[in-house]
Amino acid sequence: MSDHAASPRELLPHLFRVEYTKMTAVLCRHFGLQHIETAEDIASETFLKAMESWGAKGIPENPTAWLYTVAKNKAKDYLRRQVVFETQVKDAVKPREQLAFEEPDFTPQMINDSQLTMIFAVCNPSNAPAAQICLALQVLCGFSIAEIAAAFLTKTETIKKRLLRARANLRKDHFQLKQLDPAAIAERLDTVLRTIYLLFNEGYFSVSGDQLIRKDLCSEALRLGLILTENSLTNTTHANALLALMCFQSSRLDARANEAGDTILFEQQDKHLWSQELIDKGNYYLVNACTGDEVSKYHLEAGIAYWHTTPTDQHKWEHILHLYNQLILLEYSPVTALNRTFAFAKVYGSEAGIKEAEKLQLHDNSYYHSLLAYLWATTNIDKAIAGYQQAIRLTKSATEKKTLVNAIKQLEEKRW
Repeated sequence: MSDHAASPRELLPHLFRVEYTKMTAVLCRHFGLQHIETAEDIASETFLKAMESWGAKGIPENPTAWLYTVAKNKAKDYLRRQVVFETQVKDAVKPREQLAFEEPDFTPQMINDSQLTMIFAVCNPSNAPAAQICLALQVLCGFSIAEIAAAFLTKTETIKKRLLRARANLRKDHFQLKQLDPAAIAERLDTVLRTIYLLFNEGYFSVSGDQLIRKDLCSEALRLGLILTENSLTNTTHANALLALMCFQSSRLDARANEAGDTILFEQQDKHLWSQELIDKGNYYLVNACTGDEVSKYHLEAGIAYWHTTPTDQHKWEHILHLYNQLILLEYSPVTALNRTFAFAKVYGSEAGIKEAEKLQLHDNSYYHSLLAYLWATTNIDKAIAGYQQAIRLTKSATEKKTLVNAIKQLEEKRW
């Protein structure tokens, strides 16, 4: 859909997701970290003005350029007010708190540089790792508090408190936004990569809304990952491995759901809908990632995703299981354990897979019950249906519930 074919209410949420964080990063680079709320306010006011103006006058010829022009004008207006304030209470303002009075620069290069420096700025070592990730997701990725809470599987009040403390530390931080320091990069890169990884996962399998797949979040994660690999200071093997993983996973997005939004299992996907361009890009970045001796979880997950895009290899699942065995030793998580069990069942059969799954004892996990149901489906329909019903009770995703209900219907039809 073109910009002019869409209504303001359809177009603005997309532009907000894509442009708001870029706008905030440039303005924050311009004003300084201590004025991050000012930068966010100007960006928010820009989109409010767009809603009012576009609703009355229609969408402009170049909506993105319009937004940046308004943001620049609002920044200039703010700075003019600051000049008046400075002249009236000059002695009360400390030199380090004075704002730069030149115009903000919204060129593509400045936007990219600002995004890169801002993501390292918000990943402040004075904050706990979880708080760093929360803040980066909100400031640079445009996540709402509810989306962050869903990504961390925790309460919104907990996230609010975490963000409040993290923002206070951010304003006090003297991280330089004008130029990245190699030592600061080394100190903060792991958190940056985890943030992008979480962002992509929320888009690839969303648990915070009615959509199973949120391509805008996946695209944003890919864009941030690409920025890292395009800068010599951040073009590490880990960054390339993460980008390879996201490319491989993104290559199958169009095949993962039908027009009604129902999930399509991997084995039932139309492989003609897979993006060969993204698979090729994944191969390129995976090769770049393998130039050193280090192996991270991103390397292993990228390898697993690679084998998923090569369906003709008869030993594919053996390769995938081998990589999962390494991954679960490197960094255990319930999701990894369940995915490994699925691969285990592909190699050794459903009966062996059921025994392996039951060892996990993840009774409060919806995916645990849906996996057991999938494995029971060929031998015990009653147990399979019971498993899917328990998964429905535990999942928070409306889309996932719909998929599980459809799975039950298919099993009930087999009885007849």
